[in-house]
Amino acid sequence: MSAVRAPGEIPLRCRCGRVRGLAREVTPRSGFRFTCYCGDCQAFARFLERPDVLDGAGGTDIFQMPTGRVQLTAGRDAIRCLHFSARVFRWYTDCCQTPIGNTAGAGFPVVGVIHSFMDHVAAGRSRDEALGAPLCRIFESSATAPLPSDAPPPLSLALMPVRMTTLFRWWWRGLGRPNPFFDERSRAPLSEPRRFAPAERAALEAQV
Repeated sequence: MSAVRAPGEIPLRCRCGRVRGLAREVTPRSGFRFTCYCGDCQAFARFLERPDVLDGAGGTDIFQMPTGRVQLTAGRDAIRCLHFSARVFRWYTDCCQTPIGNTAGAGFPVVGVIHSFMDHVAAGRSRDEALGAPLCRIFESSATAPLPSDAPPPLSLALMPVRMTTLFRWWWRGLGRPNPFFDERSRAPLSEPRRFAPAERAALEAQV
């Protein structure tokens, strides 16, 4: 028998099930879904040997939401992170190489949860039903193939102030805490980030 879940709850789990969690209050209007074609997102998937995370043109489906609405309930000891740049922490599991999401630090109230960590089957809703259609695409100049005809539109100037206002509201309301990826007191990351040298990063980018 499947568990009864509150509206807007989506189970989180890695591919093997060791790392699990819960995303709360998820609706199409509670966050920002977009497709990112940047080289770092592609390199992340290649480092994990998870080409299935990318679409046919190298895009990653991401849902940005408040970090305080993400709870990790099991397998925290298997969570790792890496840096391609100092500003972005890219989180994944070392048990089955599942990408979890991206954060920008302990004080920034946003996590970009990657679709591979969301268990929509257990939630009983499709990805589009739970998150809405992607609002936009970004960094399409780094796409590895022509974009499909149904690709989301480019990021518009009209969307940018809406996004910034929403991020400020999350911060003002304290929705970035508790941050499950950082220690509440020391603000240290849950796992010491692996830092990639430029040559290592370039080698991953070359694997197209």
